[in-house]
Amino acid sequence: MLQFHAFCSRVSAPANYHALENRDTYSDHLMPSLKNASLLVIEGRYAEIPSFALDLQKKGFDVHTAQNGSQAVSRLKEVSPSLVVVNAASLRSTGLRICQSIHEQDAKLPIILILESDRRVDKDAADAVLALPFTVQKLVNRIKPLLPGDGKNVVHVGPVRLDVERRRVRCLGKSTKLTPRLVTLLRMLMDKHGEVVERDNLFKKVWETNYTGDTRTLDVHISWLRAAIELDPDNPKFLKTIRGVGYRLDI
Repeated sequence: MLQFHAFCSRVSAPANYHALENRDTYSDHLMPSLKNASLLVIEGRYAEIPSFALDLQKKGFDVHTAQNGSQAVSRLKEVSPSLVVVNAASLRSTGLRICQSIHEQDAKLPIILILESDRRVDKDAADAVLALPFTVQKLVNRIKPLLPGDGKNVVHVGPVRLDVERRRVRCLGKSTKLTPRLVTLLRMLMDKHGEVVERDNLFKKVWETNYTGDTRTLDVHISWLRAAIELDPDNPKFLKTIRGVGYRLDI
């Protein structure tokens, strides 16, 4: 279906498509910074309306799709996207209800709303509102400034997305500000996800000390991380305690 939509997008492009493409293009050497950016693209099945999911994937984004608002809301926790694209034109709607539903789940999640040329909505409905026709490059140009950390210094493992620069973690629809020490701790666990990381090694590197006589403060910090990334911190699904050894991030 994505390939069919991409084809329709190309054949229905306006005559000045290439002129617009050149005007909106920024240097391709910037594209690798987008590889960690996860997008949730909500698109319907109207063939005459351009689809952007496949083209955004080709631009280097990690693209996930949903065909309606309810499906999109249910996928938020699974995907933990950096940004949502609501192609309301392909849904024959204004997309307002979808935007509201998404913001009820995560008020800080950026949204780009795509409308048909004859639709009008309040600009506050989304972080950016685009009216067809436009090029995929113009869409990319609107996406990039809205990404966490501008798409740089973002570590993504499973549903956990850590913005190292802004010290913010997003997981299962939650966005939480972290202390510098929590960022370092989570980064270590993410780098070795699926492996047991020994308590002493974590403590030495995160606290920058060789003293490991009392590491109870590590347990406190682990509990804070669980509160940030787990649905039920008391029964963690991701951040597991390996008794007598250390911790493992199961993702």
